[in-house]
Amino acid sequence: MGSASSSALARLGLPGQPRSTWLGVAALGLAAVALGTVAWRRVRPRRRRQLQQVGTVSKVWIYPIKSCKGVSVCETECTDMGLRCGKVRDRFWMVVKEDGHMVTARQEPRLVLVSITLENNYLTLEAPDMDPMVLPIKLPSSNKIHDCRLFGLDIKGRDCGDEVAQWLTNYLKTQPYRLVQFDTSMKGRTTKKLYPSESYLQNYEVAYPDCSPIHMISEASLVDLNSRLKKKVTMEYFRPNIVVSGCEAFEEVRGHCHRRQTQMCCPQSCWL
Repeated sequence: MGSASSSALARLGLPGQPRSTWLGVAALGLAAVALGTVAWRRVRPRRRRQLQQVGTVSKVWIYPIKSCKGVSVCETECTDMGLRCGKVRDRFWMVVKEDGHMVTARQEPRLVLVSITLENNYLTLEAPDMDPMVLPIKLPSSNKIHDCRLFGLDIKGRDCGDEVAQWLTNYLKTQPYRLVQFDTSMKGRTTKKLYPSESYLQNYEVAYPDCSPIHMISEASLVDLNSRLKKKVTMEYFRPNIVVSGCEAFEEVRGHCHRRQTQMCCPQSCWL
């Protein structure tokens, strides 16, 4: 402090202090106030969040093979890469050409007629005019790994063997096909590559779905859509994982676009 300040302190009976000492005392005081504020905030009782029901899950579907029929399940586990029921995961199998390019019902519509039954550690494939094909879920590690191509992005897939490849080729009758299976040790397609301009999305990975890990649609959305169509469509056309009842039409899309906090839905028309 200056001499005037020291004289004033002396008149009050207080000893004069160097400037640095008083600054230190002031800093300690401010720190005490800050710590007291933090402590008060921590001990203040937190307001409980009120849960509000926004809908009811009415159906759950898993589609083991991309573009083939879905399997209705009573319960499922939500994972980072989609739904899982036991050892079977959603869209972890995919039909490919011999060069590894994906094949969906967009190219081969008859794929949607291939039904799948889950039993123990096997998938049973059935199709019109075809004998059932039994496929083990767990593949030998010696099976070839293919470099596949899905909507312009590279992804791996383990070959499921010659028997199921011949079965698919005989059924579709257009060209040779293979069936590949994704493994969690493989690198999935990421959000950053799927949506490079959407910076707000979380960086998740998917195997063979078109985009998001889980596809959700409400029954009200389907009713609204059919009110505008001459030829009605069923829920199976959209191939959802989760069907929700008890909410307004397109509420699942509003939750995705407005809150930007979930990737549980995708507003595109059809997932194959």
